Amino acid sequence: MEATVVKTGTEGKTWGGGNEPLKASYGKMMMWFFIVSDSLTFAGFLSSYGMSRFKFIDAWPIADEVFTHFPFLHGVEAPMYYVAFMTFILIFSSVTMVLAVDAGHKMQQKKVIFYMFLTIIGGLIFLGSQAWEWNTFIKGDYGAVETNGGQIIQFLDKDGDRVALADFATSDTGGRVAQTKEKGIWFMQEAEYKPSVSFEQVKEGFLANDNLLVRLPNKDEHGQHIILSREESIAKLVNDGNMVVEGANLRHNEYGHPLFADFFFFITGFHGFHVSIGVLLNCIVFFNVIIGTYERRGHYEMVEKVGLYWHFVDLVWVFVFTFFYLV
Repeated sequence: MEATVVKTGTEGKTWGGGNEPLKASYGKMMMWFFIVSDSLTFAGFLSSYGMSRFKFIDAWPIADEVFTHFPFLHGVEAPMYYVAFMTFILIFSSVTMVLAVDAGHKMQQKKVIFYMFLTIIGGLIFLGSQAWEWNTFIKGDYGAVETNGGQIIQFLDKDGDRVALADFATSDTGGRVAQTKEKGIWFMQEAEYKPSVSFEQVKEGFLANDNLLVRLPNKDEHGQHIILSREESIAKLVNDGNMVVEGANLRHNEYGHPLFADFFFFITGFHGFHVSIGVLLNCIVFFNVIIGTYERRGHYEMVEKVGLYWHFVDLVWVFVFTFFYLV
């Protein structure tokens, strides 16, 4: 049985696209291949996040209650404001990248330099904002207690407002024993995670303050956090309390289920790594534009290829912002 070969105009040839399939250069095609493959990677991460959230939906933290800080506005509730600001900066940097690519097509070197500079500044602002957000998330806000079963319990006053552990925990009267070389065993036994107050201090302060209640991260049929009565709160803390948790890390999370923190660090960190690479590439191209490399080549295709990558990381953040912060 003979194979059928479809010829494309030139006798004996089956391909007429030359070295630019779909009228795209080899470099742009490879960038598109990378973007498609990396998109599948992010899709897998976000799908895993969605499945975990659905599985532990009753104990999953609410983003509006976690990301409530804004730089220099201490004590002011600003839910999602700073994350929205970060998103605006990154999208604006995508606009300046479009303008840089357009200027490159018109061989306008000075405009390319200007818009590339704005794009780099936008990327740096986003990375700095993400570092600040990580730092705030790690430090925590109010603190909580983790039970023997790994459940997080938080504290409210009778008006329903959150109360920080430091506001009611008793002072440490025992003091810390000074360590010497003769007691070197301390370096093997010191706790890996040491909060500012101990569980005993929290328990004593809670029992001494009749105005405090325990709130569970689990939600009732109306989607509201479960708040225990004073008697139930005492029983929960005394009988089931285990350790103090302040902030979030890969093992403990004061805001709720620890998987929330795991996904937060991994997904936003992985995206931040992509933005860092994008800023580095933009800087390299930016200096090449300044010294006239692409003017001598007669085209600014490298700006366009880096622009494709930058638009990709911007688009991925839109999905991360939507699924992680808004939904």
